[in-house]
Amino acid sequence: MPSRYSSEGSLSDAELLSRNLGIKHVQLPIEKIYAAYLETLAHQFKDTKPDSTEENIQARIRGNLLMALSNKFGWLVLTTGNKSEMATGYTPLYGDMAGGFAVIKDVPKTLVYELARYRNSLSGEVIPPGVITKPPSAELRPEQKDTDSLPPYELLDPVLTAYVEEDKSVEQIIGSGFDESVVKRAARLVDGSEYKRRQAPPGIKITPRAFGRDRRLPITNRFKGC
Repeated sequence: MPSRYSSEGSLSDAELLSRNLGIKHVQLPIEKIYAAYLETLAHQFKDTKPDSTEENIQARIRGNLLMALSNKFGWLVLTTGNKSEMATGYTPLYGDMAGGFAVIKDVPKTLVYELARYRNSLSGEVIPPGVITKPPSAELRPEQKDTDSLPPYELLDPVLTAYVEEDKSVEQIIGSGFDESVVKRAARLVDGSEYKRRQAPPGIKITPRAFGRDRRLPITNRFKGC
């Protein structure tokens, strides 16, 4: 479901991955739908600057199309958010989170890459190398990178493990040697995103503490912890 911001590499990788897996590849460009949204909202958005609102519209168009296909053909939509994204809220409600089953919701981003490399080590490069080597990006605005909104995953994931799975406090995590700004930022994102996770579909549990049944917080926006 390419948009005006989708890279040629993402389009070719998607097609190659489908071919390698032997699954049907369908392309549904969202540009005309996106343009219609922007035109419809033009008056209301007048005198404002583009921000995450316009980015998330694209994700929600994709979610809508996927649910339409699910409804028409009885398919189950699998959501794509990993644990790092679910923890920090870096996944749009009714967009990437739209679906019936969240396959990797308990798999941290760095582990997703490890699993991809492991899969490729078994029988050739089923997953295109570009998927693994290119900087992660939602591709919802020009030159966007995940690191624009989050700490690098190799720094973020150990902090999330300590905070979410090991139930350590911010002070304990900082005291164990992690960067204070990264820890405080990660904790703030986790605590502020509970309302999103409460609306997420179920998924597979692979860690000692998964979101949902194992860990819940108040969903009020002003919650700052005990």
